[in-house]
Amino acid sequence: MPSASNVYRYRTIICYFWVQQMSTIQVNTKLLPLKFPNGKELPYTNPLVMAVVNITPDSFYDGGKFATTEDAIKQAEKLIAEGADILDLGAASTRPGAEFLTPEQELERLLPVLDHIVKEHPDAVISVDTFQSEVAKEAVKHGASIVNDISGGTLDDRMFDVVAKLKVPYILMHIQGDPQTMQVNPQYDDVVAEVYEFLARQSDKARDAGIKQIVVDPGFGFGKTVEHNFTLLRNLKQFCILGPVMAGLSRKSMINKVLKTKPENALAGTISLNTIALLQGANILRVHDVKEARQVILLMNEYLKARS
Repeated sequence: MPSASNVYRYRTIICYFWVQQMSTIQVNTKLLPLKFPNGKELPYTNPLVMAVVNITPDSFYDGGKFATTEDAIKQAEKLIAEGADILDLGAASTRPGAEFLTPEQELERLLPVLDHIVKEHPDAVISVDTFQSEVAKEAVKHGASIVNDISGGTLDDRMFDVVAKLKVPYILMHIQGDPQTMQVNPQYDDVVAEVYEFLARQSDKARDAGIKQIVVDPGFGFGKTVEHNFTLLRNLKQFCILGPVMAGLSRKSMINKVLKTKPENALAGTISLNTIALLQGANILRVHDVKEARQVILLMNEYLKARS
C-alpha cells in the first residue's frame, strides 16, 4: 500500500495533467459559493477581493497605521467603499520574527473594530486572521464569517474542531515553521510538491474534523525564498484540485527583493503578480489595495472574453 506521502505526490501529478485541460475561467466558475451560518452566500462569479486590515503596531507594510480602533475602522470603511468582498481583520502580526500574542491580547485589539463593522456594515463579510482557536471562536461569536489561519491548523491543535463547530469557511495556509522561525533558511526538495502535500494532508484532517468549506493558500512569503515563491506562483494552478485558491502577494518581499524597493513602493509589482495569479487560477486575491485589485479583475475579465 502506498505511503500517505506518495498518495499526495500521485495526486499532484494527476492535478498537473488535469489543469492543463482547464482554462482559468472554467476553474473560477465551477466552484460552489462560500456559504455562511446566517444564510448569506458569496459566489465566485468573479475572483473575490479580500482586503487586509491590520490592527497591529508591527505588520510588515502598514504596521502602526491602523493600530488604534478609530484608524482601523476608517480603513475598513474605506476598503468596503472601494468594493472589498471580504474584510480580513488581523490583530496579531505574522511578519517574520513577530512575537506571539495571548488570545486575550489579540481579542482586546480585535473586538472593538469587529463589533463596530458588524453594527454599521451588517452586510460586510468579515474574516478573522488568526491561528488561535480561542480568538476564532470569539470572533465568529461577534460576527466574523470566515477563519483565515496562516498555520493551516499546525499552531493550535483545537483549531479544526473549533471551526467545524462554528460551521464557517476556513482558509488553510501553508507555512514552514512559525512566524518567528519561518524565514530562517527555508529549504525544500520540491517546493510545489511539498506545499501541495501539506495542503492536501491538512485539508483531509480538516474535513475529517467536520469542516465543510476550505480555501487553500500556498503561503507566499511564509517560510519561502524568493525562488520558492515564484515557483509556487508559476505552478499555482496545480493547487486548484484541492478547492478554491487564495493568493496573498500584496507588497511582499518577493516583490521588494527583486525590484529593490520597499513595501510602500510595491503597488506596481503587486498588480503584476496579482495578474499572473489570476491567469494561474486564483479565486481570491488578498490585498492591501482594493481599488487596484478590482481593476485588475475587470481587465482580466475582458481579456478572457476576447477571442483568441
